[in-house]
Amino acid sequence: MASVEVEEGPFLLEAFLPYQLSVAANRISRLFARRYSRAFGLSIAGWRVMAVVGRFGAITASVVGERTEMDKVKVSRAAGGLLAAGLLEQAPDPADGRARLLRLTERGQAVHRAIVAQARTLAGDLAAGMDAMELAALQGALARLAAHARVLDAAEGEGEAPAPPEP
Repeated sequence: MASVEVEEGPFLLEAFLPYQLSVAANRISRLFARRYSRAFGLSIAGWRVMAVVGRFGAITASVVGERTEMDKVKVSRAAGGLLAAGLLEQAPDPADGRARLLRLTERGQAVHRAIVAQARTLAGDLAAGMDAMELAALQGALARLAAHARVLDAAEGEGEAPAPPEP
């Protein structure tokens, strides 16, 4: 694995990899959010929950949170809105009496199919800015970066959380 030198001199936020990734992810999420809000009245969290439940079937909110990297409160609020809208239903988890399984209703399945179609269209629109080799390289690099971030996160998570800086 390549070693990257720490740069000296002024800190250029716009050249900072975590910032670049965050800006790109936020911009893309806004594109999805705008389209899904207009078409289905769904928030970013709502369409992420719909996508995960649609992909994996009956699943607990806690697993949705793990799959989406969303916190419990955000998943709970999104799932509550989807339940109220008739897109999700819940039932007791036979494996864990305390947990509830979320699944798409018939209406939710129809919305999920439409979400997937729009997601594929938007992914194609985004990919149109790159050639096939660039897209494959980006997807490979993002997979490696995410895997390495999980390793770093797990290593830091083994000890106690660092104390917040003094004011």
